[in-house]
Amino acid sequence: MRTERYFRCTDRDRAAFEAGIKLGSIFHQYVGSPVSERSASHLEQAIEMGARSQPYVVEASVIIDREELSRCLSHFGYASLGERMLSASIVIVYKGIRVEASMGWVEELGYPLMRIDAISGPHHDPR
Repeated sequence: MRTERYFRCTDRDRAAFEAGIKLGSIFHQYVGSPVSERSASHLEQAIEMGARSQPYVVEASVIIDREELSRCLSHFGYASLGERMLSASIVIVYKGIRVEASMGWVEELGYPLMRIDAISGPHHDPR
């Protein structure tokens, strides 16, 4: 691949890096977006499609918590998408290495945690 010379890490490291970049882009690009009960499913689909268009993404799923959304609605019927509302999961495949990663609000931490849920595939780097 043309980008390999810019990375000083194993293929597993690169796959995990790609997962983190994708989740970070979802979070920082969409938190603050206007959302209503009518538009929530459309916004979920748009975020998923945007994630799927990026390199190495083979699956993407986004959920906007409707209960949290309804608590935040203004009298105009919409809210800004908040960090407590947004959950996402993605699957990256890079050189046979599969990374399953997700993000979502963790009440115990008071934080929208991004995490690696599973990595499978080669444990060595043939370079």
